[in-house]
Amino acid sequence: MENLKRTPLYEAHLAAGGKMVEFGGWEMPIQYKGIKEEHDAVRNHVGIFDVSHMGEVEVKGQEAGKFVNYLITNDTNRIKDGDIQYAVMCYETGGVVDDLLVYKKGENDFLLIINASNVSKDLEWMDKVLSDSGFDAQLKNISNETAEVALQGPLAEKLLQEHVAVDLSKMTFFQFKEKVEVAGVECLISRSGYTGEDGFEIYTNNVKVEKLWTNLLESGTKYNIQPCGLGARDTLRFEANLPLYGHEMSEHISPLEAGYAFCVRLDKENFIGKEALVAQKTKGLEKKVVGFEMTGKGIARAEYPVFDASGHEVGHVTTGYKSPTLEKSIGLAIVENHLSEIGQEIWIQIRKNRISANVISRKFLDKNYKH
Repeated sequence: MENLKRTPLYEAHLAAGGKMVEFGGWEMPIQYKGIKEEHDAVRNHVGIFDVSHMGEVEVKGQEAGKFVNYLITNDTNRIKDGDIQYAVMCYETGGVVDDLLVYKKGENDFLLIINASNVSKDLEWMDKVLSDSGFDAQLKNISNETAEVALQGPLAEKLLQEHVAVDLSKMTFFQFKEKVEVAGVECLISRSGYTGEDGFEIYTNNVKVEKLWTNLLESGTKYNIQPCGLGARDTLRFEANLPLYGHEMSEHISPLEAGYAFCVRLDKENFIGKEALVAQKTKGLEKKVVGFEMTGKGIARAEYPVFDASGHEVGHVTTGYKSPTLEKSIGLAIVENHLSEIGQEIWIQIRKNRISANVISRKFLDKNYKH
């Protein structure tokens, strides 16, 4: 795997038995002991992830807030300093550039967390939007100097509390605190995650992250902590009905079609893609992302074609697994709108056979966030 980027924890992954794969230009662990074991650790105890490959962009300046609001579908005026907001960056067409997290430090000070595989594309897009719009704001890519560790699971708070002076019980989901010492390392910590479980994202600089990782792993043994790879990250986010860019959202799947209307504020004054999304909503969606459960034998995988009763191709699977928690073969698919009703029968091409499935609620399981 030549010319792939590595996080500062690369050697730590090898030492822990991490099986390394290519992901978005990075060499990352897909698993350590096994995806199922790591998945179950997060659902029942606590897991630790290296997510240092994610992108971090600072936005500052007199009109930073106005610029961010023009850039994204959500509205940062609806949150206060110290809060996080989930949002989407759209093209003028309503297609998705990326989905992201917006950390609001102040009216003119934001931190944007973007997907690892999209960092270059996103920065190019942000630069263009800033240049074209003329807002008084500055962008700074701090991805290369920033490392990030995710601590996820029902015992995450208990473990992290041993290492910090702040009272974590007073932090609710989608809040963050800066300049918090974690095991002697200065960090930004947020109560967030990508698993459907309670947990924390911990940001620090590249130099100190290995000390942080090692301390959390060692002190977490009594909580049955497991280092977790990209495999469990994907099965966990999928069960929690959280999207993966390029699958449930893309340049060709809008946030409305993906089912994320809650973060699209069409009543906001203006943002990129608003006109297209208003038109889409007014006309009615032609396609939607739905949940499904296989009724025939087989596991559907991403990109498998979906058919209706007449044998017409009506969409494709975006994500599919045998759910480790539910032990059912379920998935997400983008299909024509008339096939999106709960209980609707569809057929999925698995190798040479078309296997039956039923459209089900995308609420595969309850999320365990701290409110």
